[in-house]
Amino acid sequence: MKMKNVLMASAYMVLGASFMTGFSACSDNENTPEPEELSQQEQALKAVIEDYVNKSVVPTYKGLADAAIELADACRAMCNAGPSNLTEDMVKQAGEKWITARRYWELSEAWLYGAAADYNIDPHIDTWPLDKTAMENMLNNESQMAQMKDEESAATYVSNSLGQGLLGFHAIEYMLFEPANATTDQTSPRPAGKFTANELYYMAAVADDLRNQCVRLEISWADEGTYSESSEKWTYLADAELEPTFYYGESMKNAGQGGSKYKSYAEAVQELLVGAQDIADEVGGQKIGNPIGNGVENDANYIESPYALNSITDFIDNLKSVRTAYMGYQTENGVTENYIQPVEHSLSDYIKTVDPELDTKVINTIEGAIEAIGNMKEPFASTARDPQYEQVNLAAQKACQDVNDILDEVMNAIQNN
Repeated sequence: MKMKNVLMASAYMVLGASFMTGFSACSDNENTPEPEELSQQEQALKAVIEDYVNKSVVPTYKGLADAAIELADACRAMCNAGPSNLTEDMVKQAGEKWITARRYWELSEAWLYGAAADYNIDPHIDTWPLDKTAMENMLNNESQMAQMKDEESAATYVSNSLGQGLLGFHAIEYMLFEPANATTDQTSPRPAGKFTANELYYMAAVADDLRNQCVRLEISWADEGTYSESSEKWTYLADAELEPTFYYGESMKNAGQGGSKYKSYAEAVQELLVGAQDIADEVGGQKIGNPIGNGVENDANYIESPYALNSITDFIDNLKSVRTAYMGYQTENGVTENYIQPVEHSLSDYIKTVDPELDTKVINTIEGAIEAIGNMKEPFASTARDPQYEQVNLAAQKACQDVNDILDEVMNAIQNN
């Protein structure tokens, strides 16, 4: 099984002894010295980080968590109906819930550091290709399937016992979507008559686990105390023993203070930039590069979201997450957003005061990558190595590298001012 490999190379990822204590335990110490007066740059970057956490990161994870809850409920309803009472509409509705949850996940991938990395959530919910051989063996193993028939413990069982190639978005996707043929660019809901009872139990358990992991992301980035221990979301985590041990949003917003893992706001912004570079690099080098045969692994089966035919949308949303990290959420025609919010203080705003020409180049480079990826065609499993689309695919890959490179210049601009 090939694991999704997200490069988290930032030197700012390592947590000290404060990791297990929570932020407030440190900041409540009466002996903690008063923070020094911030420099002009630090004051500006503090405003950037506060908006980034409060209006980009946390709302995106809230949208993800809420959508994952709805997806889990839809999958559980399918399971409760059973093969004899399952309807085409139930499958279709669950597929629509999957698309919504998937969108928020891909829109969050510019900040895969923090909880997504430290709790191993990223590979847990987003490993591909799917291990279909292991899946078939599991579905025919009655002792394993018996563990998934108890709704109270099924999510914990699959989370702790199944390999990452059997979990997360792509396992659920495989159950809910079935393209008509290898060349269609439109997917379809899987016919209701094809589901077995064991598949429904398995899918519901995996969806419950996905819900728990997505809720953990939100609560771990929200301010401590945002959710009471009696709230529904906290209960999901408590039942699965996944309560947060560190509050990443507070840590970032309180850079330079006791309990934070960042010595300065400049350091926090550097992590923001590394996260954005990592996903740009992954989209170009792995998500596009491997299938087209121009990557390190040269694996034609390394196709993200191949059953929902959502690959190109995934890639675009990943670059939009880079845009959000740099500029804040950008409204678009036909896109209604109830969670992620435009910011008042973006990294773009700050760079504009330091080097306006660079800011324009960054924006144009990101938009250029989004446009280049939009020129790619589904189904990516077919078009990835079709000579007709070779130049389009290579152009999209190069555009992602251009984003990575221009963000190096942003990093230098922050370090030199």
